Amino acid sequence: MHSLEFSFYILVVLIGLALIFDFMNGFHDAANAIATVVSTGVLKPQTAVAMAAAFNFIAIGVFQLHVASTIGTGTIEPWVIDHYVVFGALIGAIFWNVLTWYFGLPSSSSHALIGGLVGAAVAKAGTSALITSGLFKIILFIVIAPLLGFILGSLLMVLVSWLFVRSSQRNVDRWFRRLQLISAAMYSLGHGGNDAQKTIGIIWMLLIAAGAMNANDALPPMWVIISCYSAISLGTLFGGWRIVKTMGQKITKLKPVGGFCAETGGAITLFVATALGVPVSTTHTITGAIVGVGASRKMSAVRWGVAGNIVWAWIFTIPASAFIAAIAWWLGTTLF
Repeated sequence: MHSLEFSFYILVVLIGLALIFDFMNGFHDAANAIATVVSTGVLKPQTAVAMAAAFNFIAIGVFQLHVASTIGTGTIEPWVIDHYVVFGALIGAIFWNVLTWYFGLPSSSSHALIGGLVGAAVAKAGTSALITSGLFKIILFIVIAPLLGFILGSLLMVLVSWLFVRSSQRNVDRWFRRLQLISAAMYSLGHGGNDAQKTIGIIWMLLIAAGAMNANDALPPMWVIISCYSAISLGTLFGGWRIVKTMGQKITKLKPVGGFCAETGGAITLFVATALGVPVSTTHTITGAIVGVGASRKMSAVRWGVAGNIVWAWIFTIPASAFIAAIAWWLGTTLF
């Protein structure tokens, strides 16, 4: 056993807590994947949720574990990791997820987890515990992901408008009601591929710290991968209904063609980020794409006040979850 003297029971409890976070990630972010396809009336909520959950799991066979590697070995120094740090990180992320879900704010589960890791690690060992290169890449994509979603969503909307300029609204709606099934599925695939890997990275980190794995091992055990993809899929299946209305209707009114462009722009962004090993926010990505679709019609089509409130939730996510995680780390070391 590693010098950290993880007991088997502590390891099991922390893995269980990580899977709870993964479940809540799916639950919290389900609305991001289905809001557009539900709000445009293409699918009923129950059908959309089932489809999103299925494609969350199918992602297990599509993407390599680059994001899991970034989380597991590229954010905080391995010598800092112990059960208190992981406990603090998960409590910080879970608490912030529950709080933002309750108030219907589409914040980022991913950045809540990153904030939790940073807060617990700094509470234990100061800023020397952080791997700045890995964190810089993640922070950079806080800006790049929604911006890329915005650009792709708006460009696709302009392109589609040009291609179908002579078509009737009825024909356009009929075509894009079908095409939106594909775009929603692709977005759910990207969501599962990026987000499930974040919990894989946490459990990978735990197993290395406990001495159950070597830091040089190329992959975590298959049971970790299957468990994490299953947990996020089940979370999506239960759905986060409070956020659907905000994402699907409050930012801008969407028709099937707009839903298709937003989902496709978001999916492309997620595919690129996952291939590069960057744990991005699916929430930021789809919000940027929805705003891009609305702005391509006219700037007044976007309810900028609602979008602004969402941005404030993004800004506070990392520091708030870091603060909660630091407190949780301190409580863990004091009480246990």
